[in-house]
Amino acid sequence: MAHSHSQASLGLTQPTSVEPIKVSFTVKDIDVTEWTGDLLAVGVTEKDLSKDDNMKFENSILKGLDSQLGGLLAEASVEEDFTGKAGQSAIFRLPGLGCKRIGLIGLGSESPSLAAYRGLGEALATAAKAAQARATAVFLASSEGLSAESKLNTVSAIVSGTILGVHEDNRFKSESKRPLLQFVDIVGLGTGLDLEKKLKSVEDTCSGIIFGRELVNAPANVLTPGVLAEEASKIASMYSDVLSAKILNVEQCKELKMGSYLAVGAASANPPHFIHLCYKPRGPVKARLGLVGKGLTFDSGGYNIKTGPGCSIELMKFDMGGSAAVLGAAKAIGQIKPAGVEVHFIVAACENMISGTGMRPGDIVTASNGKTIEVNNTDAEGRLTLADALVYACNQGVEKIIDLATLTGACVVALGPSIAGVFTPYDALAKEVFSASEATGEKLWRMPLEESYWDSMKSGVADMVNTGGRQGGSITAALFLKQFVDEKVQWMHIDMAGPVWNEKKRSATGFGVSTLVEWVLKNSTS
Repeated sequence: MAHSHSQASLGLTQPTSVEPIKVSFTVKDIDVTEWTGDLLAVGVTEKDLSKDDNMKFENSILKGLDSQLGGLLAEASVEEDFTGKAGQSAIFRLPGLGCKRIGLIGLGSESPSLAAYRGLGEALATAAKAAQARATAVFLASSEGLSAESKLNTVSAIVSGTILGVHEDNRFKSESKRPLLQFVDIVGLGTGLDLEKKLKSVEDTCSGIIFGRELVNAPANVLTPGVLAEEASKIASMYSDVLSAKILNVEQCKELKMGSYLAVGAASANPPHFIHLCYKPRGPVKARLGLVGKGLTFDSGGYNIKTGPGCSIELMKFDMGGSAAVLGAAKAIGQIKPAGVEVHFIVAACENMISGTGMRPGDIVTASNGKTIEVNNTDAEGRLTLADALVYACNQGVEKIIDLATLTGACVVALGPSIAGVFTPYDALAKEVFSASEATGEKLWRMPLEESYWDSMKSGVADMVNTGGRQGGSITAALFLKQFVDEKVQWMHIDMAGPVWNEKKRSATGFGVSTLVEWVLKNSTS
């Protein structure tokens, strides 16, 4: 990640550059008993493990493997109490096959979900790390019933699980061990051009997810608004045949009358940068889309400073998770190059800090569409930056806009840490995005845009206040954003304050990238 010396930077910390791990995936149709390598992983459902009276597997593939292992696999699976539950895995070192180790990985119920297949990929990555395996293979004990399309989706879920499972963000560690995994053979799920093409697009999407994760993981003293803009420009120059970048400085934002956004960045020594990437396909354009991401590289809360237990101020580097999703999607789209769809990626990047030049509670700011806002809470700042970003996006001639933001703690209270809230008045758009999220496994839940709650957002002196109190906080935030969207544009707001971060892994998730990419592809003609 680049570093810009023109910015006030804290300390000498710089990320070490880590070469991305390149795992090559091959689809093969061979008899699994003939495969040679380090680790052979078998995805099994609870039903696949049923045995006859002589302790032999009833499943023909497991039976074939077990007969070459002298019955040890059946014995070991019983002794290890391996039942095939989703997420359960058992790795054995058994003589008799051309591979060093054989692993059983649980898929759970009879018809596993895509999430279970992604889990299979993750478990394979974990097992390969532990066993220091370079060459692995993965196959399913039963794949007979799968249609061609199900096979495509299954393969892509396994591959994305593996790539994301191998990825470790070690840029800020003084010592780290590199995973050795290089080759994954996917056996018995078909071969051919469709699969090869699908694999390529999964790898492109995963590179966007990893980029998004690394942006969120980078601390605020490294990833300033200026560095975020540099990273965006780098993507544009990497895929300059289809992507262009425009970065607006403070003066240019003033000319566009972005008073709401500039007020938020006013206290920081690191100046705001407004980022606009544009993807233009070769050939005619059928659809124009806008993706807007909240880009607060750090959020102190301003004069309404975040205090007390549970305020999570130490995690506020993740307050640019929406922009990471948008820029991760830009990277993937730049690689996939879908036809017939133009996409605008927009981020109003800044820091919400405290200083003598900062906005005060009670100040009135004017957004670029002329609407005035009484700032009754400086910690409801994301929506102030998004207001001007949404007005700008509507002016690009797009038909549909999705904005993504780590916007409210209220949404995490409502939906917990792994589900994002979706707000839109447009049912058709909701349908499109939900069908995209079903394919990617990212969890979304549609929330009501209850217009009567707007009453709590009225100001005595300005057009509106920026926050309406505790009740229904994520709904009033969405209603606020709606004031800045052109009525001709179909718009959706995704509040991803929960799923941006994985508490258990203490790391970013890259949430949003895969659903956005899938949605753009659904709108393309390729």
